Amino acid sequence: MMENKSESFSPRTPDTGLSGAELVNPYDNSGEERKALQVERMFDSIAPSYDFMNTAMTLGLCARWRDKALNLVDEVLSRAGRKAPANVLDVATGTGDVAFAMAARWPECHITGIDLSSEMLKKAEEKLETAPDSSASRLSFLQADCLRLPFKDASFDLVTVAYGVRNFERLSEGYREMFRVLRPGGLLCVIELSRPDGVLTGPLYDIYTRTLIPLAGRIISGDTRAYSYLPESIAAAPQRSAMTHIMKEAGFSSCIWKSLTFGAATIYLAVRPGIHRSDRG
Repeated sequence: MMENKSESFSPRTPDTGLSGAELVNPYDNSGEERKALQVERMFDSIAPSYDFMNTAMTLGLCARWRDKALNLVDEVLSRAGRKAPANVLDVATGTGDVAFAMAARWPECHITGIDLSSEMLKKAEEKLETAPDSSASRLSFLQADCLRLPFKDASFDLVTVAYGVRNFERLSEGYREMFRVLRPGGLLCVIELSRPDGVLTGPLYDIYTRTLIPLAGRIISGDTRAYSYLPESIAAAPQRSAMTHIMKEAGFSSCIWKSLTFGAATIYLAVRPGIHRSDRG
Protein backbone atom coordinates (compact mmCIF):
# COMPACT_ATOMS: atom_id res chain seq x y z
CA MET A 1 0.00 0.00 0.00
CA MET A 2 3.06 2.24 -0.10
CA GLU A 3 3.23 5.15 -2.47
CA ASN A 4 5.45 4.54 -5.48
CA LYS A 5 7.81 7.51 -5.15
CA SER A 6 9.78 6.60 -8.26
CA GLU A 7 6.86 7.18 -10.62
CA SER A 8 7.16 10.38 -12.60
CA PHE A 9 4.22 12.73 -12.78
CA SER A 10 2.98 15.95 -14.38
CA PRO A 11 0.05 17.12 -12.25
CA ARG A 12 -0.38 20.34 -14.21
CA THR A 13 -0.68 21.22 -17.88
CA PRO A 14 2.17 23.77 -18.30
CA ASP A 15 0.29 26.36 -20.35
CA THR A 16 -2.80 26.49 -18.11
CA GLY A 17 -1.78 25.40 -14.63
CA LEU A 18 -4.75 23.00 -14.65
CA SER A 19 -4.71 19.23 -14.38
CA GLY A 20 -5.55 17.49 -17.65
CA ALA A 21 -8.94 16.25 -16.47
CA GLU A 22 -10.14 19.82 -15.92
CA LEU A 23 -9.70 20.50 -19.64
CA VAL A 24 -11.85 17.53 -20.71
CA ASN A 25 -15.59 18.16 -20.67
CA PRO A 26 -18.57 15.87 -21.27
CA TYR A 27 -20.05 17.83 -24.19
CA ASP A 28 -18.14 20.98 -25.11
CA ASN A 29 -14.47 21.87 -24.67
CA SER A 30 -14.80 25.40 -26.04
CA GLY A 31 -15.06 26.94 -22.58
CA GLU A 32 -18.46 28.48 -23.27
CA GLU A 33 -20.16 26.29 -20.63
CA ARG A 34 -18.65 25.47 -17.24
CA LYS A 35 -17.55 21.88 -16.72
CA ALA A 36 -19.70 21.59 -13.58
CA LEU A 37 -22.84 22.42 -15.57
CA GLN A 38 -21.95 19.86 -18.23
CA VAL A 39 -21.24 17.19 -15.62
CA GLU A 40 -24.58 17.91 -13.95
CA ARG A 41 -26.38 17.65 -17.30
CA MET A 42 -24.56 14.44 -18.20
CA PHE A 43 -25.42 12.64 -14.96
CA ASP A 44 -29.02 13.85 -15.13
CA SER A 45 -29.14 12.23 -18.58
CA ILE A 46 -27.66 8.85 -17.62
CA ALA A 47 -29.18 8.54 -14.12
CA PRO A 48 -31.84 5.94 -15.13
CA SER A 49 -29.18 3.51 -16.42
CA TYR A 50 -26.27 4.53 -14.18
CA ASP A 51 -26.30 1.64 -11.70
CA PHE A 52 -26.62 -0.96 -14.45
CA MET A 53 -23.87 0.61 -16.57
CA ASN A 54 -21.55 1.06 -13.61
CA THR A 55 -21.83 -2.64 -12.78
CA ALA A 56 -21.64 -3.78 -16.40
CA MET A 57 -18.67 -1.69 -17.51
CA THR A 58 -16.59 -2.68 -14.46
CA LEU A 59 -17.62 -6.33 -14.89
CA GLY A 60 -19.11 -6.22 -11.41
CA LEU A 61 -15.82 -5.17 -9.82
CA CYS A 62 -17.10 -1.78 -8.58
CA ALA A 63 -18.61 -3.36 -5.46
CA ARG A 64 -15.35 -5.18 -4.70
CA TRP A 65 -13.33 -1.96 -5.17
CA ARG A 66 -15.72 -0.11 -2.85
CA ASP A 67 -15.40 -2.78 -0.16
CA LYS A 68 -11.60 -2.84 -0.45
CA ALA A 69 -11.52 0.93 0.02
CA LEU A 70 -13.73 0.78 3.11
CA ASN A 71 -11.66 -2.11 4.46
CA LEU A 72 -8.58 0.11 4.16
CA VAL A 73 -10.38 2.87 6.06
CA ASP A 74 -11.14 0.39 8.84
CA GLU A 75 -7.50 -0.74 8.89
CA VAL A 76 -6.18 2.82 9.16
CA LEU A 77 -8.62 3.67 11.95
CA SER A 78 -7.82 0.44 13.80
CA ARG A 79 -4.06 1.05 13.63
CA ALA A 80 -4.64 4.54 15.05
CA GLY A 81 -6.77 3.12 17.86
CA ARG A 82 -9.80 4.96 16.51
CA LYS A 83 -13.46 3.99 16.43
CA ALA A 84 -15.62 3.95 13.30
CA PRO A 85 -16.34 7.46 11.97
CA ALA A 86 -19.35 9.19 13.50
CA ASN A 87 -19.96 11.72 10.73
CA VAL A 88 -19.16 11.06 7.05
CA LEU A 89 -19.48 13.15 3.90
CA ASP A 90 -19.82 11.23 0.62
CA VAL A 91 -18.95 13.63 -2.21
CA ALA A 92 -20.30 12.87 -5.71
CA THR A 93 -22.55 10.31 -4.05
CA GLY A 94 -24.51 9.60 -7.22
CA THR A 95 -27.21 7.05 -6.46
CA GLY A 96 -25.76 6.52 -2.98
CA ASP A 97 -23.99 3.19 -3.47
CA VAL A 98 -21.04 3.99 -1.19
CA ALA A 99 -23.22 5.88 1.30
CA PHE A 100 -25.52 2.88 1.80
CA ALA A 101 -22.53 0.54 2.14
CA MET A 102 -21.07 2.75 4.89
CA ALA A 103 -24.39 2.93 6.72
CA ALA A 104 -24.53 -0.87 6.78
CA ARG A 105 -20.90 -1.19 7.84
CA TRP A 106 -20.88 1.40 10.64
CA PRO A 107 -24.17 1.17 12.60
CA GLU A 108 -23.73 4.42 14.54
CA CYS A 109 -22.43 6.52 11.65
CA HIS A 110 -24.37 9.38 10.03
CA ILE A 111 -23.66 9.83 6.31
CA THR A 112 -24.42 12.89 4.20
CA GLY A 113 -24.27 12.38 0.44
CA ILE A 114 -23.95 15.31 -1.96
CA ASP A 115 -24.07 15.45 -5.74
CA LEU A 116 -24.48 17.98 -8.54
CA SER A 117 -27.14 15.90 -10.27
CA SER A 118 -30.72 16.09 -9.01
CA GLU A 119 -31.66 13.04 -11.08
CA MET A 120 -28.94 10.92 -9.49
CA LEU A 121 -30.09 12.08 -6.06
CA LYS A 122 -33.66 11.07 -6.91
CA LYS A 123 -32.37 7.53 -7.45
CA ALA A 124 -30.61 7.68 -4.08
CA GLU A 125 -33.82 8.86 -2.42
CA GLU A 126 -35.74 6.00 -4.05
CA LYS A 127 -33.26 3.54 -2.52
CA LEU A 128 -33.65 5.30 0.81
CA GLU A 129 -37.38 4.56 0.82
CA THR A 130 -36.69 0.81 0.82
CA ALA A 131 -33.60 0.88 3.07
CA PRO A 132 -33.76 -0.67 6.55
CA ASP A 133 -34.95 1.86 9.13
CA SER A 134 -31.65 1.57 10.98
CA SER A 135 -29.81 2.82 7.87
CA ALA A 136 -32.39 5.23 6.50
CA SER A 137 -32.45 7.32 9.67
CA ARG A 138 -28.70 7.90 9.37
CA LEU A 139 -28.57 8.85 5.68
CA SER A 140 -29.33 12.20 4.06
CA PHE A 141 -28.82 13.46 0.52
CA LEU A 142 -28.65 16.97 -0.88
CA GLN A 143 -27.67 18.73 -4.07
CA ALA A 144 -24.42 20.68 -3.68
CA ASP A 145 -21.25 21.69 -5.52
CA CYS A 146 -18.04 20.04 -4.29
CA LEU A 147 -16.20 23.34 -4.75
CA ARG A 148 -18.60 25.13 -2.39
CA LEU A 149 -19.52 22.62 0.29
CA PRO A 150 -22.39 23.92 2.47
CA PHE A 151 -20.84 22.75 5.72
CA LYS A 152 -18.89 24.34 8.56
CA ASP A 153 -15.17 23.83 8.95
CA ALA A 154 -14.09 20.58 10.63
CA SER A 155 -17.53 18.93 10.40
CA PHE A 156 -16.64 15.37 9.35
CA ASP A 157 -14.46 12.47 10.50
CA LEU A 158 -14.28 10.96 7.02
CA VAL A 159 -14.82 12.24 3.47
CA THR A 160 -15.26 9.75 0.62
CA VAL A 161 -15.39 10.23 -3.15
CA ALA A 162 -16.03 7.31 -5.51
CA TYR A 163 -15.36 7.88 -9.21
CA GLY A 164 -15.94 11.60 -8.88
CA VAL A 165 -12.74 13.61 -8.56
CA ARG A 166 -11.91 13.46 -12.27
CA ASN A 167 -15.21 15.30 -12.85
CA PHE A 168 -14.31 18.20 -10.55
CA GLU A 169 -14.19 21.52 -12.35
CA ARG A 170 -11.15 22.50 -10.28
CA LEU A 171 -9.47 19.48 -8.70
CA SER A 172 -7.22 21.40 -6.31
CA GLU A 173 -10.13 23.53 -5.08
CA GLY A 174 -12.18 20.40 -4.50
CA TYR A 175 -9.43 18.89 -2.38
CA ARG A 176 -9.07 22.13 -0.40
CA GLU A 177 -12.80 22.16 0.31
CA MET A 178 -12.73 18.56 1.49
CA PHE A 179 -9.71 19.40 3.64
CA ARG A 180 -11.64 22.31 5.14
CA VAL A 181 -14.67 20.26 6.22
CA LEU A 182 -12.56 17.42 7.66
CA ARG A 183 -11.72 17.50 11.34
CA PRO A 184 -8.00 17.49 12.24
CA GLY A 185 -6.94 13.86 12.06
CA GLY A 186 -9.85 13.14 9.71
CA LEU A 187 -9.44 10.79 6.76
CA LEU A 188 -10.04 11.27 3.03
CA CYS A 189 -10.75 8.18 0.91
CA VAL A 190 -10.94 8.45 -2.89
CA ILE A 191 -11.70 5.66 -5.34
CA GLU A 192 -11.03 6.58 -8.95
CA LEU A 193 -10.81 4.80 -12.28
CA SER A 194 -7.34 4.76 -13.79
CA ARG A 195 -5.52 3.43 -16.82
CA PRO A 196 -3.42 0.27 -16.44
CA ASP A 197 0.15 0.86 -17.60
CA GLY A 198 1.12 -2.74 -18.36
CA VAL A 199 2.44 -3.73 -21.78
CA LEU A 200 -0.62 -5.90 -22.43
CA THR A 201 -3.22 -4.55 -20.00
CA GLY A 202 -2.85 -0.94 -21.15
CA PRO A 203 -3.71 -1.54 -24.85
CA LEU A 204 -6.48 -4.03 -23.99
CA TYR A 205 -7.96 -1.50 -21.57
CA ASP A 206 -7.87 1.19 -24.28
CA ILE A 207 -9.75 -1.02 -26.72
CA TYR A 208 -12.36 -1.89 -24.11
CA THR A 209 -12.95 1.64 -22.83
CA ARG A 210 -12.76 3.44 -26.18
CA THR A 211 -14.90 1.08 -28.24
CA LEU A 212 -17.09 -1.32 -26.25
CA ILE A 213 -18.06 0.98 -23.37
CA PRO A 214 -19.09 3.95 -25.57
CA LEU A 215 -21.08 1.63 -27.81
CA ALA A 216 -22.90 0.03 -24.88
CA GLY A 217 -23.42 3.43 -23.28
CA ARG A 218 -25.04 4.87 -26.40
CA ILE A 219 -27.36 1.87 -26.73
CA ILE A 220 -28.37 1.61 -23.07
CA SER A 221 -28.33 5.20 -21.84
CA GLY A 222 -29.15 6.98 -25.10
CA ASP A 223 -26.46 9.56 -24.39
CA THR A 224 -24.11 9.57 -27.38
CA ARG A 225 -21.34 11.43 -25.57
CA ALA A 226 -21.30 10.48 -21.86
CA TYR A 227 -19.50 7.16 -22.22
CA SER A 228 -16.96 8.57 -24.66
CA TYR A 229 -16.17 11.25 -22.08
CA LEU A 230 -15.53 8.48 -19.53
CA PRO A 231 -12.28 7.06 -21.03
CA GLU A 232 -11.15 10.55 -22.04
CA SER A 233 -11.53 11.85 -18.49
CA ILE A 234 -9.81 8.77 -17.02
CA ALA A 235 -6.81 9.15 -19.34
CA ALA A 236 -6.54 12.89 -18.63
CA ALA A 237 -6.89 12.70 -14.83
CA PRO A 238 -3.83 12.76 -12.56
CA GLN A 239 -3.11 9.21 -11.46
CA ARG A 240 -1.26 7.53 -8.62
CA SER A 241 1.71 9.71 -7.55
CA ALA A 242 0.39 12.65 -9.56
CA MET A 243 -2.87 12.52 -7.64
CA THR A 244 -1.25 12.24 -4.22
CA HIS A 245 0.97 15.20 -5.16
CA ILE A 246 -2.14 17.36 -5.61
CA MET A 247 -3.55 16.06 -2.32
CA LYS A 248 -0.35 17.14 -0.56
CA GLU A 249 -0.56 20.57 -2.18
CA ALA A 250 -4.06 20.92 -0.68
CA GLY A 251 -2.63 20.31 2.80
CA PHE A 252 -3.12 16.57 3.27
CA SER A 253 -0.48 14.32 4.78
CA SER A 254 0.17 10.56 4.80
CA CYS A 255 -1.03 10.40 1.19
CA ILE A 256 -0.91 6.88 -0.23
CA TRP A 257 -2.36 5.02 -3.18
CA LYS A 258 -3.17 1.39 -3.93
CA SER A 259 -3.83 0.00 -7.42
CA LEU A 260 -6.60 -2.53 -8.02
CA THR A 261 -7.23 -4.98 -10.87
CA PHE A 262 -4.02 -4.33 -12.84
CA GLY A 263 -4.43 -0.58 -12.30
CA ALA A 264 -7.98 -0.19 -13.63
CA ALA A 265 -8.93 1.51 -10.35
CA THR A 266 -6.93 3.23 -7.63
CA ILE A 267 -7.68 3.89 -3.97
CA TYR A 268 -6.21 7.04 -2.42
CA LEU A 269 -6.03 7.72 1.31
CA ALA A 270 -4.94 10.95 2.98
CA VAL A 271 -5.17 12.59 6.39
CA ARG A 272 -5.84 16.15 7.51
CA PRO A 273 -2.95 16.76 9.93
CA GLY A 274 -3.77 17.23 13.60
CA ILE A 275 -5.17 15.32 16.53
CA HIS A 276 -8.66 13.94 16.09
CA ARG A 277 -10.93 15.12 18.89
CA SER A 278 -11.92 11.54 19.84
CA ASP A 279 -8.22 10.75 20.29
CA ARG A 280 -7.73 13.38 22.99
CA GLY A 281 -7.64 12.19 26.56
